[in-house]
Amino acid sequence: MNETIETILNHRSIRSFTDEALTNEQIDTIVETALMASTSSFMHAYSIIGITDQKKKDQLAEVSGQHYVKENGHMMIFCADLSRFSRMGRDNEVEEMKTNFESTEHLLVSSIDAALAAQNAAIAAESMGLGICYIGSLRNDIARVDSLLELPQHVIPLFGMVFGHPNANTEKKPRLPKEAVYHENRYDPEQDKYIEAFDKKIAAYYAKRKQNARQDTWSDQMTRRFKKPIRLDVTDYVQRKGFNKR
Repeated sequence: MNETIETILNHRSIRSFTDEALTNEQIDTIVETALMASTSSFMHAYSIIGITDQKKKDQLAEVSGQHYVKENGHMMIFCADLSRFSRMGRDNEVEEMKTNFESTEHLLVSSIDAALAAQNAAIAAESMGLGICYIGSLRNDIARVDSLLELPQHVIPLFGMVFGHPNANTEKKPRLPKEAVYHENRYDPEQDKYIEAFDKKIAAYYAKRKQNARQDTWSDQMTRRFKKPIRLDVTDYVQRKGFNKR
């Protein structure tokens, strides 16, 4: 097993960091690796916004509800971005391009591009001995995040990522077994049978966890999540920004 695979298999979310900020060299390296991610049709349909203003971090933490949004070595926000293409075209061309900007296809393209770039950034940071955590909770008030970042039309904030020097060792959380996820030639619902054993594994993990120990299973956790509607304002917001209208 090589070092790259070991880094990936050792992933865990870090939510407590020292006060040490990332260096400019570290930030540059992380961004460079993000830029080397695969991108659909060479579009690079994303932007990354680094947050260095502590007041802005504090405001984003209010949206997120997570303390580590303001207490970290650096923060980046990954955005789906089709706006630069409209700035390339002449007025008559922009109107012709609008159908693609507003399509579900290009919402998917830009979101996937951003996610691929982010995962490259995450792996690069972890290979440097840094910890990371994805921040999806910025979508708790996506319109406020949009305003704080002064995003133009056809740019939406998808998620954040915080980086830093880990302040504590955290336990590695189990993942679904390959048998529940990897299908051959067709989708097989019968592979759900492997989830029962995973629930037992997760229940044992939660019971023994040093922080936030509890009695729970993965199936119960997911059922609770989907029974409670969340972030339903995101649909209207995304469409107001010119995405996913067709």
